[in-house]
Amino acid sequence: MAAGKPELEVGQSRFVLKGHAVSQGAALAPALLYLPQKIEVPASYLTGRSAEEAVSCAEHALQKADGDIAALIASFSAGEAEQAKIFSAHREILADEELRQTIFDNIREENMTAEYAVYAACAMFIELLKKAGDETIALRAADVADVRDRLVRALRGQVRPSLSRLPDNCILVAHDLLPSDTASLDRAHVLGIVTETGSDTSHTAILARSFRIPALVGVKDALSLVADRQTLLLNAGADELIVSPDEAECAAGKKLRARWLEKRSAEDASLAKPACTKDGKRIQIGLNIGSDDDELPDFADFTGLFRTEFLYMNADRLPTEDEQFAAYRRVLQKAGKRPVTLRTLDIGGDKTLRYMQLPKEANPFLGKRALRLCFGEPELFLTQLRAALRASAFGNLQIMFPMVGSVDDIRRAKAFVDSAKAELRTRGEAFSENVRLGIMIEIPSIAMAADLAAREVDFASIGTNDLCQYLFAADRMNPDLSAYAQPFAPAFLRILQNILSAFKTAGKEISMCGELAGDPRATALLIGLGLQKLSMSASAVPAVKLALSRIGAMQAESLAAEATGLATQAEVIGLLIKHDLWK
Repeated sequence: MAAGKPELEVGQSRFVLKGHAVSQGAALAPALLYLPQKIEVPASYLTGRSAEEAVSCAEHALQKADGDIAALIASFSAGEAEQAKIFSAHREILADEELRQTIFDNIREENMTAEYAVYAACAMFIELLKKAGDETIALRAADVADVRDRLVRALRGQVRPSLSRLPDNCILVAHDLLPSDTASLDRAHVLGIVTETGSDTSHTAILARSFRIPALVGVKDALSLVADRQTLLLNAGADELIVSPDEAECAAGKKLRARWLEKRSAEDASLAKPACTKDGKRIQIGLNIGSDDDELPDFADFTGLFRTEFLYMNADRLPTEDEQFAAYRRVLQKAGKRPVTLRTLDIGGDKTLRYMQLPKEANPFLGKRALRLCFGEPELFLTQLRAALRASAFGNLQIMFPMVGSVDDIRRAKAFVDSAKAELRTRGEAFSENVRLGIMIEIPSIAMAADLAAREVDFASIGTNDLCQYLFAADRMNPDLSAYAQPFAPAFLRILQNILSAFKTAGKEISMCGELAGDPRATALLIGLGLQKLSMSASAVPAVKLALSRIGAMQAESLAAEATGLATQAEVIGLLIKHDLWK
């Protein structure tokens, strides 16, 4: 990490870098280039030391790393669940029997030193995770790399370079930030974050949003183009970083940050208030969760998306019915009477499990995944359905199927539920007979047949991430195609309008749980189109509630009608800017 006191240098070699904003806001401060020491472990083998001594050293390092992480988790406040969750995953990696055994086998059978045994074992797991080709699983690779570095430092007796205490305000510039870097940030002095890599779902993005630090990712060559202490103006609203801004830009940047801080205070105040439009129309706010450890705070009306993949991805085998039942029951009991929407297993194709052989596909996003995989693995599907139904006796559960492309898919999934119920009746197991069944609307074919789908289900939730990807034929994993996926384009707004109209006509419940639901810039349009239930991450709730409070329901309807009649996404954004809604 570059040392020395940051100083403002105005107007020298001004230029602009573009990136992708993953956390909104603005910051004006000197650059602090973060160049952490890279952990390198060359191939090394035991000479004068016995294998059992090396195994003992490895065991001690595993224990020390686990203790350090446990202490870190304990230091987080009740409101820092996102950080705690990341490091709980690190403890799970340390406890992974396959990883531990591979380390010990490397020492005993390959005669590796403890350091090299750790490095080689982790390298193998990182490579497996990267080959999965899925962004969520790729995050696990970053977690393993973080754990690897922690173990090597424990073996060497080294202390990790820390960003926890910085002398002055700065904008942090890095190639990437590992969870350990981001979680320990000096939030009093890091006013903004810029990284060369990353995405909306990277750990940097998740923690920046949680800390509410403006952040740009994907700023190519930032470390080589930006000098340490050079003045930076980060404007997340414009997806840009101005390097050495002139005096007028600095003055504008200070005003921009002041307005953002004022808005942030208003968002904080809105959290305790009901989610209502300016004229009092009540909107239900739900949370998306991905673990049975997640709590449902008082401000949430329901759980709009309970991702169940964690049970499969954090294990070295398929979870049993009882293990799944216990996890689902915990979530339901925490929610009390509030609805919990359990999404059945959404894996396959691009998301692989190391213990399950899945077909290699040229187009995994169009392949055998989610519901399609479950149809091909009936016992896997029935095991999850039985567990979910058993858990329904302990709360307000509803089951939702992902990757539905046709009415045939819906009817086939419902038949599986009937089979699972029949098995539970035979076994004498308790469950609710009135579990509501719904679908994710994320494939254009079912979106265009929403009126037919509405006749078959009790509810639906719109998954905007995949729906946008499929509608515009733009791979959301490819950053070079981000400009082609246009959630504010009239074409996308019109398909949402078709879905919402069909479910309203049928008198069926419809919500949204994709990224767009948590984007305050979209709130007015979504309400105007007819949505009354939005589900999002906890960190998105304050901004969405504030956006709701600033527009009336009739004004939102008028805005949405005008937007769907425009020709391009740029025109829609221009309309939102005109009404002071794009910020």
